[in-house]
Amino acid sequence: MKVQIEGVECHVATGGKEFDPSLPTVLFLHGSGLDHRGWALQTRWFAFHGFSVLAPDFPGHSLSDGEAFADIESSASWLNELLEVTGVRSAHVVGHSQGFLSALELASQFPERITSLTGIGTGAAIPVNQMLLDTAKASSAKAAEFMLQWGFGSGIHQGVSPTPGMQPIAIGYRIMSANPLATDLNACANYSNGLNAAAKIKAPSCMVLAGQDKMTPLRSGKELAAALKSQQTHVLAEYGHMLPMEAPKQVLHTIRDFIVSVESN
Repeated sequence: MKVQIEGVECHVATGGKEFDPSLPTVLFLHGSGLDHRGWALQTRWFAFHGFSVLAPDFPGHSLSDGEAFADIESSASWLNELLEVTGVRSAHVVGHSQGFLSALELASQFPERITSLTGIGTGAAIPVNQMLLDTAKASSAKAAEFMLQWGFGSGIHQGVSPTPGMQPIAIGYRIMSANPLATDLNACANYSNGLNAAAKIKAPSCMVLAGQDKMTPLRSGKELAAALKSQQTHVLAEYGHMLPMEAPKQVLHTIRDFIVSVESN
C-alpha cells in the first residue's frame, strides 16, 4: 500500500493481505540498501496468522519517494509518523542490521509505540570500512558486490539456496545496486547512541544473531543483547549477516515464537 508520510509517498508492504490496524501489528525494518522484499517469507506468515504487517521501503529506497535518512535519529520520527498514519498504537518491531538501529531510536524516543523488539544480524553500533564508504559514494552497484560477498555465509557461496530456483546474492544485488547505499552506510558509521538507547528500553526483546556474520560481528550483537537485557538471544551458527534472506525459515520460526509468546502474556 501507499502512504503519505511527511509529505512524501512511501511504499509499505503488508504481507499480501489488506492492512487492519485492529490486529496486533508487526513492523519490519530493512537494512542498508535493502527493501521490503528481504522480509518476503516472514511478512506473509504473520499477515496470514492473525497479525497485520507493515514492511516499509524507507524513503529513497525502491518503491518509496523522497531522500534516504542522513542519520539514524531522523528515522525514529518518520517511523512514529508511519504508525500514526496507519492507526497503530504500538507494534512488535523487527529490524535487520541498520533497521534495528532505527528500531532502537524509535523505542528510545517513543517508548509507547513498542510492544516488543527483535534485532536480527545487528549491534549497538555498525562501523563501516572507509573503503566501502568510498566505493558506495562512487557506485552503489560496486559496493553491493562487496557487501553481498561479505554478507552471506559459506553455504550461499557454495550454491545453497533456501528457496529453490532463487539465488539470494543475485536478488540482493538487484535491490541494493539501485538504492542509496552511501547514505545508509554513512548513517550507520555515524551512529553512536545504540547502547544509551538500549539502556532506556523496557519492552521485551529478542536477538537473532549469525555465527558467520562479518559485518556486525557476533560479539557486538551479544553486547547489545546484554544492554537490552534481552529475554532471548539466538545464534544461527552456520549463517551470515543477511539472515532474513539467507535463513528465512529459521528467522521466521524464532521471531514467530517470540512474538506469539509476548502476545500471550
